[in-house]
Amino acid sequence: MSNSVDTSLPTLSKTQAQPNPTFIKTVLIAIGLAALIAAPMFVYPIFLMKLLCFALFACAFNLLLGYTGLLSFGHAAFFGGAAYFTAHAVKEWGVTPEIGLIIGMLGAALLGLVIGFFAIRRQGIYFAMITLALSQMFYFFCLQAPFTHGEDGLQGVPRGYLFGLLDLNIQLNMYYTVSVVFLLGIFVIWRFVNSPFGMILKSIRENEQRAISLGYNVQRYKLGAFVMSAALAGLAGGLKALVFQFATLTDVTWQMSGEVILMTLLGGIGTMTGPIFGAGLVVTLQNYLATSDVPVTIITGVVFMACVLVFRRGIIGEFYASRLGKKLGFTHRK
Repeated sequence: MSNSVDTSLPTLSKTQAQPNPTFIKTVLIAIGLAALIAAPMFVYPIFLMKLLCFALFACAFNLLLGYTGLLSFGHAAFFGGAAYFTAHAVKEWGVTPEIGLIIGMLGAALLGLVIGFFAIRRQGIYFAMITLALSQMFYFFCLQAPFTHGEDGLQGVPRGYLFGLLDLNIQLNMYYTVSVVFLLGIFVIWRFVNSPFGMILKSIRENEQRAISLGYNVQRYKLGAFVMSAALAGLAGGLKALVFQFATLTDVTWQMSGEVILMTLLGGIGTMTGPIFGAGLVVTLQNYLATSDVPVTIITGVVFMACVLVFRRGIIGEFYASRLGKKLGFTHRK
């Protein structure tokens, strides 16, 4: 009896030493929310609102690329189209900002339904080229349509009163409104990804033929993901129109589609926080290097090349795939 060794205590201590992933994620979310609330006290609110708009745009794009495996070169049509729809509804029709955002989302969703109906019939580079072609068609429509005012754009868009009560012309009111909409959009994406519908999208991404053999209508699921991504991208575009109080052709150009692809790839496709990080990096570079003698596009390109060479999965994607990320309970492309 005296020579027996009790091995239960070391086992227990090892179990207790393991980090609790749920607790860690809860703490990180709490820190993120606290930073979001306190940020306008230290950083220019307009810059923060622009960052949040593009972060939501990148997350909406990642819903299609990262979780469905569809690379679209035409997402600027939904982002910029909703900006025009929201700006026109608020300025010309006199609707409240929340109604304007809903109109922008519905317009982007309808546009996504039309473009997606034709695009999902093809795969790979053919899908990407069709989205680019149809997006360029919409760009030329915006260039000629009377309600967009052509190259001048829609200017002087009033922010108005949210629900007729909250004055959005006050910067802090506008910032916290954008923050709440951003958080709601991220929650919708998270819930969508972790729903049975989202599980089927992941199976389509990994092995489309197997999903077909299991009896799923793959085209319908792809179209649903495309429309959802377009609607959320439209929400981001409508917010941007209210923040800056104008909508221009810049928002519907193919360069805007390229920017959101860059943001997503830098952060990490197939992750929830990667596109947010990527959007923050790109927007920060554009903002703080705008007065630099070196063109911002060159600096952004160098950063992108470095990240592609060093972080093949994106910055956040590489962290998720690292030993520390796995230990803390994070997974890449889960």
